[in-house]
Amino acid sequence: MDELLAGRRMRRNRQTDWSRRLVRENTLTVDDLIWPIFIVDGTGVRQPVPSMPGVERLSVDEAVKDAIKAESLGIPALALFPYTDPSLRDAMGSEALNPDNLICRACRAIKAAKLNIGLITDVALDPYTSHGHDGILEGDRILNDETVSQLALQALIQAEAGADVIAPSDMMDGRIGAIRTALDEGGFRDHQIMAYSAKYASAFYGPFRDAVGTNATLVGDKRTYQMDYGNADEALREAELDIAEGADMVMVKPGMPYLDIVTRIKDTFRVPTYAYQVSGEYAMIAAAAGNGWIDGQKAMIESLMAFKRAGADGILTYFAPQVAEILAGKK
Repeated sequence: MDELLAGRRMRRNRQTDWSRRLVRENTLTVDDLIWPIFIVDGTGVRQPVPSMPGVERLSVDEAVKDAIKAESLGIPALALFPYTDPSLRDAMGSEALNPDNLICRACRAIKAAKLNIGLITDVALDPYTSHGHDGILEGDRILNDETVSQLALQALIQAEAGADVIAPSDMMDGRIGAIRTALDEGGFRDHQIMAYSAKYASAFYGPFRDAVGTNATLVGDKRTYQMDYGNADEALREAELDIAEGADMVMVKPGMPYLDIVTRIKDTFRVPTYAYQVSGEYAMIAAAAGNGWIDGQKAMIESLMAFKRAGADGILTYFAPQVAEILAGKK
């Protein structure tokens, strides 16, 4: 036995670049990337987000330019998020139901450019509420069913504006079934739903809330509807319910601290499974790279490969355009 083991040299396959590529178990391609972008009012606006180095809020016309860039790089889809003017936010999140809100205008403008790229829109009330929560508040309690009714209308309005994939991130109970029914009855049977099935109450969302303007407005926290980060089995039950209610794809958010959840959901349900490399994850890598503490490009690619190794079919990441350029040999 010792003689047999002596002949086993694991390093043989690591000696050269071509050999390492031949035996690599997981690969990262541009087809794995979804690029989240932030939309703001105005024209010709590219507004830096201080807590997310290299990320900007874009006016609708600039978002069209970035959509054209994304298509040229082969990125399959964009995920759109609004920075809603504070004057338009109220307790009910009424602006979410405005067919001419920022997201709807951005969808129509990008679709008018006739690009081969998918549009994924966020369904939740937090960018539109004066209190920063994803649902309708009564005192300090989120009203689940009343919120779900509004979310279904929001999803329908987004589909009518040109969204291809509806992505509910609110974590209300029963919202996937309600949205699926609303889309089907509204003539949008072929529209996909990407459910934020396992969305945890996380400290890693801070820079995102800066980007959409909810850090300053959020009253309390979201632990009564977003998941407890000590739980894993619960994530499977959430995903199972969303799939049963009509979700076509499921997502885990945040990504890197929850790779075990990505693996368990993918292994259990074998459905298209995505991870969101959230703003805090992005900011840590970007800030450390900006200070010269790590090699940003290598860390970026390594972090995304971790999602693939865990079983993710794709990743929402603010690094998408840089990674696409690297994969295309442009960097």
